[in-house]
Amino acid sequence: MTRKTFTLPDLPYGYDELAPVMSEEQLRIHHDKHHAVYVKTANEIIEKFDKARDDNSELDYKGQLKALSFNIGGHVLHSLFWKNMAPVANGGGKISGEIEKKLIEDFGSWENFKKQFTAVALGVEGSGWAALVYYPEIDRLMCAIIEKHNQFLTAEMKPLLVMDMFEHTYYIDYKNEKAKFVEAFFGIINWQEVNERFLQSQA
Repeated sequence: MTRKTFTLPDLPYGYDELAPVMSEEQLRIHHDKHHAVYVKTANEIIEKFDKARDDNSELDYKGQLKALSFNIGGHVLHSLFWKNMAPVANGGGKISGEIEKKLIEDFGSWENFKKQFTAVALGVEGSGWAALVYYPEIDRLMCAIIEKHNQFLTAEMKPLLVMDMFEHTYYIDYKNEKAKFVEAFFGIINWQEVNERFLQSQA
């Protein structure tokens, strides 16, 4: 029996289509190198579990499970991140639909949301993510910080928009000026995708 493995998803746009917000070089390294490593490592760890089961051999389950959750989390978050962006020519940065109405309802205005999301993103220490999440139980959108790949999901929280704040996301294009990257990111958010995820989270 052939066992399934995680696979690196193709980008939904060309490597050069997010420029100048994200250059082709920056995008290639991030997708082809960093994301690919999470996929490769997760598959290797699963292979170790299979081998330990088949050979009845010992394994550091605690350490391997921690590493597995980190790499799977990185894969899931990055897969969402790529979909969260769109070229300006394809609607990137243009918000509409129910998500726009809900943002204004819960944050007071678009400007308030942008200000809060920016503050959350710039507040990420070292490596981590900024996110817009939805809590169905209380019917509220909120901003969140994801400090590590494997610390981002609860049963109640539905991630709608994620922004990778690891240095490998922006350093080639923006060096240490991550505030400029955060500002530019708003211009390529795929709000159609965010809106669809919001509607699905209410189902």
